[in-house]
Amino acid sequence: MVDRQHWGSTFKLDKQPAVGSRGMIVTNHPLGSAAGMDMFAAGGNAIDAVIAALFALTVVEPMMVGIFGAGMSNVRLASGEYHFINNYSVAPAAATPHMYKTLSDTWPDYQKVQDGENHVGPLAVGVAGSLKGWCETLERCGTFSLNDVLQPAIRYAERGFRATRYLSEIIHAVADSMQRYPETAKTFMPGGQAVRAGEVIVQSDFAVTLTRLARQGPDLLYTGELGAQTVDYLQANGGLVTREDLANYRTAEYAVVRGTYRGYEIIGPPPPSAGGVQVIEMLNLLEPYDIGAMGFGTADGIHLLAEVLKIAFEDRKKCVGDPAFLDVDVEMLISKDYASQRRAEIDMTTPRSVANLNSSESNNTTHLTAADVDGNVIATTQTIHAAFGSKVTVPGTGMLLNNTMNIFDPHPGFANSIAPGKRMTSSMSPTIVCKDGEPYFALGSPGGTRIFPSVMQAIVNVVDHGMSAQEAVEAPRIWTQGEALEVETAISKKTQDELTARGHEVTPMRLIGGGMSMIMFDNGAMTGAACWRADGTPVGISGGMARRGSRFDV
Repeated sequence: MVDRQHWGSTFKLDKQPAVGSRGMIVTNHPLGSAAGMDMFAAGGNAIDAVIAALFALTVVEPMMVGIFGAGMSNVRLASGEYHFINNYSVAPAAATPHMYKTLSDTWPDYQKVQDGENHVGPLAVGVAGSLKGWCETLERCGTFSLNDVLQPAIRYAERGFRATRYLSEIIHAVADSMQRYPETAKTFMPGGQAVRAGEVIVQSDFAVTLTRLARQGPDLLYTGELGAQTVDYLQANGGLVTREDLANYRTAEYAVVRGTYRGYEIIGPPPPSAGGVQVIEMLNLLEPYDIGAMGFGTADGIHLLAEVLKIAFEDRKKCVGDPAFLDVDVEMLISKDYASQRRAEIDMTTPRSVANLNSSESNNTTHLTAADVDGNVIATTQTIHAAFGSKVTVPGTGMLLNNTMNIFDPHPGFANSIAPGKRMTSSMSPTIVCKDGEPYFALGSPGGTRIFPSVMQAIVNVVDHGMSAQEAVEAPRIWTQGEALEVETAISKKTQDELTARGHEVTPMRLIGGGMSMIMFDNGAMTGAACWRADGTPVGISGGMARRGSRFDV
């Protein structure tokens, strides 16, 4: 570990970056990154690498991501064209705003419902979008076939892989709810005990499912036998998803959201993600302040970030949702004029009191960033929501199901309340930052409602504090949505005390958000960085083919 001194704060770098010139991928598991590198080595592009890595992660990072999940991808092609693919899950047609009995109208129990039905079990399952989104992204932007990119995942499932400590700890944390579903427990809790770090996990049923998928494509789930098996199981056990829900599912493609910050262009996800809108809004709020002069990790700097976060969460609660159900005024929210109006509410001496913003998403998500020598860049965030989703595995398939219905506000009458066919509001923030029209860095993170605040802070770390990619992703973070101010313990005790004296309710946290990844571009070199908060691993490839005529002049 290396100490990094940034003004009033010293923090340690746990990891080292990777550098490549032909391709770079960063995922939150070494085998996920290895699967992507397989594609680069075989001549594929960044999109091939990411889709192969995602399928591999459904095997080796199953608590975070699955084919019956949700997510979104921000793709910049070599031509400079952007594609944003939203494969978030939607509410089943039978879902209603009153489908859960809520237990409280106030935080922290606002999101809880009777019997935890929106969290664990079949009634928490939304209509899956991941498989369709990944396949469409590959077909549109990749160069390899679905069969090609599935091979690493099939190999890991069939032959097994060694559990990391991170995976083992998460299985321990959800053991009580996982034991309710024997099909899931038999894989991750054989004999009733959570798999330990270093033990081999084999997923034979899932290997068969992935092999069938390689042959038959996504129709296997959306109109075929795998979908029928899933629906039959859910319907028999109280779930709402039907065959019609799966057959009618469509990804959504919207234009990316664009803003500027100190001359850099910020390109992020559009609603129903709050990520792009809120990141740009927060940067607009910060722009007139000399953040570099305030210093990283100081009371003034953290106070300002906290006040900006409160404004962002207020606007998220009131203004951001699925544009198919809500008129989201994106242009207003990301405008410099609107930021000027809201900035007047910031007092640098006293924290504002804000309560009951009630945004809740699981921290258990994954993010991947990849780029290639031709200029293709992809940042994608994917999830099954909570750790191991609903904890439900469809018998005989090895396929874990999401619990994305938990992301909705279980109370009716709000922007993110439940409605049939509606996409839930997300905090995902796969973001690309450009300088003079070319990518400067790309990043994203897991972490639920802590995602877009973490991404914003990483951008500030680079632009205002001059940090490297590795420093920017590993630097300590803060978070608040109006109640306590969470501060990672690497922030000095002196700064924490100063914040308390200023009126903040400071809560020290070991970590905030999840395993962030970033790729930074500099004169043909790509530097990949992953932070200490997950098993993140950057892998780069350099070199290339032999020069023509190097051995034989042909």
